[in-house]
Amino acid sequence: MVFESLITPWRAEKKPWEMLFFGFLYASFSVALGLWIFRDHAGLISVFFTVMFCIPLIYNTLKVEEEKTNYISEERSLLKEHSRALMFFLFLFMGMTFAFATWFVVLPSEVSQSVFSVQMHTIADINSKTTGSAVMNSDILSTIIFNNVRVLTFSLLFSLFFGAGAIFILTWNASIIAVAMGSLINSYVLATNSGIIVAHVGAYSNAVLRYFIHGIPEMAAYFVGALAGGIISVAIVRKDVMTKNFQKIAFDSSNLIIISILLLVLAGVIETYITPFFY
Repeated sequence: MVFESLITPWRAEKKPWEMLFFGFLYASFSVALGLWIFRDHAGLISVFFTVMFCIPLIYNTLKVEEEKTNYISEERSLLKEHSRALMFFLFLFMGMTFAFATWFVVLPSEVSQSVFSVQMHTIADINSKTTGSAVMNSDILSTIIFNNVRVLTFSLLFSLFFGAGAIFILTWNASIIAVAMGSLINSYVLATNSGIIVAHVGAYSNAVLRYFIHGIPEMAAYFVGALAGGIISVAIVRKDVMTKNFQKIAFDSSNLIIISILLLVLAGVIETYITPFFY
């Protein structure tokens, strides 16, 4: 009950930037717990603990967003209200990502490679599938969009069947991006002749540009999809399916799914044609 009382959906929507701190706190505490209790599996355990910390807030937010369909009649106003939840979701995601990346960088090399071994193996597997042969940008774009739509589908289904279940996929993605950022930061610091502080500031800036330019719209798409599935899930639990309001809920969720797909296309274009300039 302690973590449920720290932040509420209403406070998070009013001050979304605070979720940057809470995301960092949740992930950092989870890594510490993973190292303390399940050291050999800390990478996965830290993701699970982070998910556990986030579930009360995410589920309560889904209930609030579903309730908004009862008293907001205009769809444009309803989407504007949903954007408040989306904003603090993104800050929460960035906080978790920064925390995982920071732990990856500050821990001794042998410890960080042990803790995040699963994430590093996943990144190596992804890289092995995208290197070794020359491909056209259009092929890269279609592959990226296809993979992202698959993740979006999982986010939608997890939210539909498990309410706040999509937070697991999103937290896992945060840990993957964080390890990729951490690896880039370490490489940048080793390659530069600047002072330690200047080197780390430059490294973090470079990593943020490299992964967040396309990562923000991509994660926004997943959160919007998760929001759509979660709203329907809450409506089913509350038996709103049998009411006249469910048609409005279904229409609202459909619009959210369309928006999430458009965001994924935008993210894919950015990742294909803009992100490579920040290698």
